[in-house]
Amino acid sequence: MVATPEKLHTHPPDSAAGNDRVAVLLMGYGEVESYEDFANYNEQALNLLTAKFAPVPTWIYPPLAKLLAIFDRHEWGHTHHDFISPHNAIFERQRAGIEHELQHRWGESVRVFKAFNFCAPFLPSQVLAEIKAEGFDKLLIYPLLVVDSIFTSGIAVEQVNKALAELTDGDEHWVKGMRYIPSFYNEPAYIDLLAQLVEEKIAAELADKYLPSQVGIILMNHGCPHKAKGFTSGIAESEAMYELVRQKLMNRYPLISVGWLNHDTPLIEWTQPNADQAAGNLIDLGAKAIVMMPIGFATENHETLLDVDHIIHSLQRRHPDVTYVQMACVNDSPEFLKMAAEWAVPQIEALFSEQALSVNPQMALPALHTHEHHEHHEHHDHAHDGAHHHHH
Repeated sequence: MVATPEKLHTHPPDSAAGNDRVAVLLMGYGEVESYEDFANYNEQALNLLTAKFAPVPTWIYPPLAKLLAIFDRHEWGHTHHDFISPHNAIFERQRAGIEHELQHRWGESVRVFKAFNFCAPFLPSQVLAEIKAEGFDKLLIYPLLVVDSIFTSGIAVEQVNKALAELTDGDEHWVKGMRYIPSFYNEPAYIDLLAQLVEEKIAAELADKYLPSQVGIILMNHGCPHKAKGFTSGIAESEAMYELVRQKLMNRYPLISVGWLNHDTPLIEWTQPNADQAAGNLIDLGAKAIVMMPIGFATENHETLLDVDHIIHSLQRRHPDVTYVQMACVNDSPEFLKMAAEWAVPQIEALFSEQALSVNPQMALPALHTHEHHEHHEHHDHAHDGAHHHHH
């Protein structure tokens, strides 16, 4: 950014450095890559995820996490030869690609940092400490998660808030600007890309062998529990996305079903039909080929790879005469990285042009102080804008 003379009068040079830089915090789940980390990962995931919907007391998390690690060890280690998820590597390529696109426009004044909900050394608190140390004071929170819900962007914001509460010092908060991109389940560019990928795959691998009515398409959403303690659980958004993609395809391909990839936890009612049942249903209707396309995940992970692989194996045993095609997520395809960068542009422009926030964390006295202080003020002058009346 070239500083015009007028600009220099308004910002003394020392503040100008930090003033025109935006840190984009690109957030994903992250996946553990070593078995030692499993129990720890599971415990954090249980704390953050399961607590939002399960009637489970918290003391159960550590032993349950260890138990799950043993199951995972068996499933990943023995049946998949110590499978290591490519998720983190793909996410890094997504981060680099989005940063590359944004730097075309803004150069070094915009940087993209990645944070993983559950994986050190990229936990939100660690990455925000680095962003602060590098002198950024404007922050775009960008969960690269398809559907907005308490389990995706909700956790991202929860962790950012926790980290920002720990990173305050002095009487002025270091964050002077903040924006947020919720998710992109209904972005037309993403919907178009998903439909186009399915059509290209069918054209390349199935169109010469099967009629369009014999090709069943399973559009796979991230499973959601039906009850999430009143939080947004992502069901409505996932269904809306499925419907938008289906409409792009249904005139050419009549056999389309949603397939939910659920974590079938005991006591919890999950979204139906799961992907296995959905495929069975389409085969009953005459599908001779089944295309499995993950639409609720932007980045490959053990669900889109291993879980779908298991589902296909069990379908092959029951219906050996059907052809199964397992498709990849959008991952780091150039079209996706371009659109993901595009969605950030208006928010970054807003951060560059907005009046700086000035927040004093010390003004936010906890509510329990209000009673002792009431006698100093008339009761009714306590307006709802909080900070103004605390003269101390």
